[in-house]
Amino acid sequence: MTDSTPSAAPAPAPRRRRRWVRWTLGGLGALVVLLVGGILIYSQVGVMGAEPAPLAAAEANPGLTITDDGAGIVLSPTAGATGQGLVFIPGAKVQAEGYIATFADTVVDDGVTVVITKPWLNLAFFDPRPLSTFTDLAPDVSAWAVGGHSLGGVRACQLATDADALVLFASYCANDLSASGLPVLSLSGSEDGLSTPQKIADAKAQLPANATFVEIPGASHASFGAYGPQPGDGTPTADPTDVDRVIAEELAGFLPRP
Repeated sequence: MTDSTPSAAPAPAPRRRRRWVRWTLGGLGALVVLLVGGILIYSQVGVMGAEPAPLAAAEANPGLTITDDGAGIVLSPTAGATGQGLVFIPGAKVQAEGYIATFADTVVDDGVTVVITKPWLNLAFFDPRPLSTFTDLAPDVSAWAVGGHSLGGVRACQLATDADALVLFASYCANDLSASGLPVLSLSGSEDGLSTPQKIADAKAQLPANATFVEIPGASHASFGAYGPQPGDGTPTADPTDVDRVIAEELAGFLPRP
């Protein structure tokens, strides 16, 4: 009888390990492709453009100069510029042109230059560009506020410390600016079904104690632009021209001067 030592279990085949690594990496790659593709599709489906009639009226206004610079649309007064400026960030999946009519009174009557940004993928959260990308489009302006509508306002809060003031249009901050010392104006609507009055109130602690809050009676979420109705919104009872006039009046009394 011959003694023998049991042989050790065979090591996993290198080929099998390489196949498992390839499968894992391939699966992760496919997941990334699906995720990126999903974001691209979402960002392009249901994008809200400007209503033709308000846009045409603004474009025909001789006191308003409109310049599309690629990064943003610059609205400047034909005469009487004050050196005041507002960088405005659109809401999610709303084209920049949808806000031109909203700011026509502010530009023409009060001499304020407004730069409406064009966020990447129509979503402000995917646009990492600094505030200077947009202020550089209007070098004659020396006092800048930053603001935004809805999701654009949330992004504006993140850029606010690089500006002289912050304006929220049916929006609120997700970051804490309570100790920033910034002048803040919050404009909202009583009929807003998305950034509801309760949501505005709940986020109040994120802003400085002396922030100014103005609720526009009858205004809905979409009342802060001219791009038509928006899913999930309330029903506006205020006339769009009246809302635009209130916005212009509030900005005129708030925007910092050079």
